Amino acid sequence: MSFISVLVALLLEQARPLSSGNSVHASLRAWVRWSSRNFDAGKSFHGWLAWGFSVLAPSLLVMAIYWALDAWLGWLAAVVWSVAVLYATLGFRQFSFHFTQIRDALADGDENLARSLLASWKQIDASELPRSEIVRHVIEHSVLSAHRHVFGVLSWYSLLAAFGFGPAGAVLYRLTEFVARYWRHTSQTHHQPVSEALRQTANDAWIVVDWMPARMTALSFAVVGSFEEAIDCWRSHEPRFVGDNDSVVLAATSGAVNIRLQAVDDQSDQFSGQVPELAHLAVVVGLVWRTVVMWMVLLALLTLARLLG
Repeated sequence: MSFISVLVALLLEQARPLSSGNSVHASLRAWVRWSSRNFDAGKSFHGWLAWGFSVLAPSLLVMAIYWALDAWLGWLAAVVWSVAVLYATLGFRQFSFHFTQIRDALADGDENLARSLLASWKQIDASELPRSEIVRHVIEHSVLSAHRHVFGVLSWYSLLAAFGFGPAGAVLYRLTEFVARYWRHTSQTHHQPVSEALRQTANDAWIVVDWMPARMTALSFAVVGSFEEAIDCWRSHEPRFVGDNDSVVLAATSGAVNIRLQAVDDQSDQFSGQVPELAHLAVVVGLVWRTVVMWMVLLALLTLARLLG
């Protein structure tokens, strides 16, 4: 019932998105802080121990609850649990608000406001960025956010759900991404310093966990966009930046919609994409939504095949 769970979760998230200070995310942040405080002793082993408690323990708990509900109350209760987990981990509204604000500011010709909104969103210095660079940053951050909040979650959820693990894959993916970003941020701000071993562990785990979803997203963009250009750009770029999953997604995006992003800035002799303009924001939105539709069709077909089989 993966299709039903994802569909209902997306509809709920569009109708009533979780607020930024919701109790679910606050509880998970508190759990991650507790894990790092109690297990981070500066060694690689302790880093993996802290990561395991932060990421694997909640994932296993979600899976155990799914199995218990399915065994005791039936498949409908298990589906409801899957919807609840996906609602907390999956969705556009966790980043689309920023995209819409910046797009509207650019449409109104208020580039100063757009720079301010971009700086607030991604914590970067945007004071000197020209209009095309503002658009480029918005496209890059939005595409990567769509990958991390939607397509990456769908990839791991679909994979583990197919083997009977319920929504554990969605939690595994989102928490792996979160702890890598959170521990890096806390170390930089000195609010709660963590060891280099823990940061390296979280980063290594994120590279491994995101390897498959990044390529699934890149392939999806190629299918719904300009296939040959996306694959060519992806293939030309990947050997140059081994282990950089974000760049794989951006390279495929560049080719799929024929725009020049950071991933191909140093490949002008290989890719002749257009300089990003305001109109390209709508093109990228269309690319993302076509990919969502493709994923939903695939999940529907897989669910139907499972029911008939």
